[in-house]
Amino acid sequence: MELRVLKYFLAVAREENITKAAALLHLTQPTLSRQLMQLEEELGVQLFHRSRYRVILTEDGMLLRRRAQEIVDLAEKTAREFQRQEGELTGEIAIGSGDLQGMSYLAEQLAAFHREHPQVRYQLYSGHSDNIKERLEQGLLDFGLLLEPVDIGKYRFLSLPGVEEWGVLISEDSPLAAKASLTPEDLAGKPLLLAGRELVQQQFERWMGPLAGEVDAVVRGNLPYNMAMMARQGVGAFLTIRLNCAYEGLRFIPFSPPLETGTMLVWKKDQIFSPAAEQFLRQLKESVQRDREQEK
Repeated sequence: MELRVLKYFLAVAREENITKAAALLHLTQPTLSRQLMQLEEELGVQLFHRSRYRVILTEDGMLLRRRAQEIVDLAEKTAREFQRQEGELTGEIAIGSGDLQGMSYLAEQLAAFHREHPQVRYQLYSGHSDNIKERLEQGLLDFGLLLEPVDIGKYRFLSLPGVEEWGVLISEDSPLAAKASLTPEDLAGKPLLLAGRELVQQQFERWMGPLAGEVDAVVRGNLPYNMAMMARQGVGAFLTIRLNCAYEGLRFIPFSPPLETGTMLVWKKDQIFSPAAEQFLRQLKESVQRDREQEK
């Protein structure tokens, strides 16, 4: 498979129309159709269901779209990493993160690094822990910012300063909204909106202690904004961490006793970094060390 042909395939999958895709690729429609048929012959599968006006991916086509996108992304990332300018550090650093307070610290470090190396570019990927780990394994990310607990068997890591404070976002109309903090007794039997990550749920259940059996998870999801909108409508209290943002009609209330976790910047143990990523990690380690010494 040629990279060029995979890009053709992705364009057709995106447009669902060979004529439109051919125009975007500056190809004739017969040329593009021939390339797609040759790709199907090479793989021995049918990639599209074809009609007069539209093409739809088959199951094999959907699998190839995922793999092709990974291949194209990795090829483009590799090309950017090898960009050079005389006397300047260049290239790209790719980082994945969820919605974490630790991103504020990391953004501060990235800003300082960018002032020193203005030719470096950055790719930020937002997702949950499993998405980030998958892209780390695929080589699409240099680093991942993950919420503890983390299975660090596959990774090297750097713990960042500060902690993530857990609590709930709850509608201002809720009787619980008047409280300064919430205990397990306050939440037992109450409707809750929980993130899909199993380790987070286990951590919350340990905090609930003997009342863990009374956790009433009415909604499970992974997008904070969507969960916040459900909480605003009074569906339940959204278990989340404190962030530097506010949602109209919602109030963040921390837990008592406090539930806090740290964040880690992780990377593969066998990772071979680009010069830009290697330099950033070196400077980040130095900054973290200085900050920890100042805290003592």
